[in-house]
Amino acid sequence: MTEKSINRELVFLRAFAFSMAIAIFFLVNSAFKSNGNQKFSEIDVERINIVEKDGTVKMVITNVDRFPNGKTKINGVYTNEKRKKRSGMLFFNEEGLECGGFIYDGKKNADGHSSGLSFTHDQYDGDQIMQLLSEDYQKGNERFVGSSLTFNDRSKNESQRTKNFEQGIPRIMLGKSRGQRDGLFLFDAKGLPKAMFYVDKENKAKLDFYDDKGNITASFPEESSK
Repeated sequence: MTEKSINRELVFLRAFAFSMAIAIFFLVNSAFKSNGNQKFSEIDVERINIVEKDGTVKMVITNVDRFPNGKTKINGVYTNEKRKKRSGMLFFNEEGLECGGFIYDGKKNADGHSSGLSFTHDQYDGDQIMQLLSEDYQKGNERFVGSSLTFNDRSKNESQRTKNFEQGIPRIMLGKSRGQRDGLFLFDAKGLPKAMFYVDKENKAKLDFYDDKGNITASFPEESSK
């Protein structure tokens, strides 16, 4: 084979390789830009950000390590640095402000175990005003299992933009209290109990009313004198 023939073959091979690279590029590019949905049998991922066409994040699905808090910014706003990292989801409104979330955890610890689940809805530019909560924790031989739906009052001065998060005040709770009472619990503007309609540990239904110092002012049925 002459040198001239070899050069012609090299030129041909280079042109062929270049043409194949261009063809593969267009095939891959068209596959990802196709109008149809992409189907996966299984996918492993640490975090997914659901975004609008303009790039605004509307939902975050994440593991514990990539859970945003502290110095992390989403849509140009810092996330709550006091919040513990957990796996779950966070929701954002049209302005890119966080407006709720769904988180959960559970593990053994030095006291026994601790687990929980929380679904919340936030007031505009603030923190949670509604929470669906379940808890299961153990300390020594004692175990507490409870669940509740709580509605809170929050400060009007609260703002995610300035990282000003204040403690919410519970006003209504439906579920199991830490005192192992199942019922409806009402609180005043300071978060103090005002009325409780519940079933106690002896399976007796009771209705109690409280003064501003937490003392029972009336109860039904009344305690029988001994």
